[in-house]
Amino acid sequence: MAEDFGFTQIGEELPDSVTLKDVMDTLPKEVFEINDVKAWTSVLISVTSYALGLFFIAKSPWLIEDTAWQPVWQKEIESSPFLRKAIIFGYGPIRPWMSIAHWLIWHFDLKKFRPNEVPRVKISLACVFAFMAIGWPLIILKSGLAGWFKFWFMPWMVYHFWVKFLIPPIIVEIYVESKSMMSTFTMVHHTAPHIPFKSSEEWNAAQAQLNGTVHCNYPQWIEILCHDINVHVPHHISPRIPSYNLRAAYGSIKQNWGKYVNEANWNWRLMKTILTRCHVYDKERYYVPFDELAPEESQPIKFLRKFMPDYA
Repeated sequence: MAEDFGFTQIGEELPDSVTLKDVMDTLPKEVFEINDVKAWTSVLISVTSYALGLFFIAKSPWLIEDTAWQPVWQKEIESSPFLRKAIIFGYGPIRPWMSIAHWLIWHFDLKKFRPNEVPRVKISLACVFAFMAIGWPLIILKSGLAGWFKFWFMPWMVYHFWVKFLIPPIIVEIYVESKSMMSTFTMVHHTAPHIPFKSSEEWNAAQAQLNGTVHCNYPQWIEILCHDINVHVPHHISPRIPSYNLRAAYGSIKQNWGKYVNEANWNWRLMKTILTRCHVYDKERYYVPFDELAPEESQPIKFLRKFMPDYA
């Protein structure tokens, strides 16, 4: 089953008797320690890639032939009603940006945070609004609305989309703020045909963090730019673990709880499984694809299933 879904390992179900504290107690103390050098190195990586991204956007020879994007030609639209519907109503172009909705709904509502978190959230929001109040006018003043669109809006959109199709890092790394909410990472970490969604009455913290989270390996440049956010299981076990200690923490988890974790290497079969199967939730079957429930309206899903690569 793991190979069919694009996984390298599907974890066994964690016993109900195991608590999240049991898992945390197995982690070595050093994974919680703060290292100033590693922390500032992470900042340097982000700032450097940000600066390089702005430089290359400003200096790119925009008049050369565009090989990264091609328009949809009229003859393609007229060639097939099926293709026309797939292009217009395609499901794929919507899903990678759903993190924007989450960002708007959750990150600006103080009622959704614990009381002890509110002061830090206010500082974070103050930084966001300060950038909007100072940074946006400066960008527009120096480069106009087109510059704001090119230097801020499009990089922001690309970063939410992130590495759905492995967009080059020099473009993607522009807007570091949205790093915490990249749609593709979130989707891969929490969506799989074998992972159930449980109500609060049934929810078990340890099972949710070990069985309900996916560790996915990406190309190394992505992991470096994202500060190992793909090493996701320790992040759920304890958010106190710094990003530069996530790999050591995951090594400990693998040693003590290895048979319970889900693992994958990013591949097309994994993405195809998520995009074409994980749609409507059913308590017995977990996920039911759209085209099984409404086949006459699911041409985009059939299109993805037919044409997306299937190699792992």
